[in-house]
Amino acid sequence: MSTQQDRLQQFRALHAVGDTLVLPNAWDAASARMVQELGARALATSSAGVAWCHGYPDGDVVPNDVAFTAVKEIQRTISLPLSVDSEGGYSDDPHKVTAFVLQLIELGVVGINLEDGKSDPYLLCRKIIAIKQAAKAMGADVFVNARCDVYLQNLVPDDKKLAEIIRRGQLYRDAGADGLFTPAMHDLKEIREVVATIDLPVNILAMRVVPPIAELKSVGVRRVSIGAITARSAYGAALRGVTKLLKDGIYEELFATSGDCPNFNDYFAK
Repeated sequence: MSTQQDRLQQFRALHAVGDTLVLPNAWDAASARMVQELGARALATSSAGVAWCHGYPDGDVVPNDVAFTAVKEIQRTISLPLSVDSEGGYSDDPHKVTAFVLQLIELGVVGINLEDGKSDPYLLCRKIIAIKQAAKAMGADVFVNARCDVYLQNLVPDDKKLAEIIRRGQLYRDAGADGLFTPAMHDLKEIREVVATIDLPVNILAMRVVPPIAELKSVGVRRVSIGAITARSAYGAALRGVTKLLKDGIYEELFATSGDCPNFNDYFAK
């Protein structure tokens, strides 16, 4: 049976230069196992999807024990490397964030996303440093994917965004980050410049305006994730079907997609 360190080594290898790791984000044990069965090489969670299915809004408000239990349920049903979207670590205190991440490592998690949001970027640096030092002290490690929200949160004027994301990327790299996540970036020239400047695997979030994976790969992107879109698409299909059921008393919309549902009884019996 593979250890956390075995899976971490496997996960790092998936970020090799010239390769692009595609991560369809999951939000519960069923969606995670389905993604594994469909041939994914690694798995990642969606913080929004996890929050919603447990009755919380997205945005660093899910209690640590709820987030941890959700990850534990996912980890129990898969064998692939798992990276966890930890938002801001559910605290501004680097020590509390580190304690949570160490729990994830002990569970077998190999990676985390950790975001700066609207906070001072040096706070994320302190979190990364604390995590790396604590993990090393216990003879372990974790792939820290530093999420930089310059574009997503419109933190600076448009003409300053590229320079600011490069500045922050350098800070996070020097603090010990293993990857740089730049959600809402979509211009290939800008992405190419970030890839060339920051000596880290760059992660792009799939959005309607983002070019196809083949084009992202051509400019050196080594990781593409889908975020909450998998959860949104599932809930969107349910919303359409239930709306028709309640409003018109018909079932066709529900049956249109229900036949595509995997046989989870078979999955979990394995």
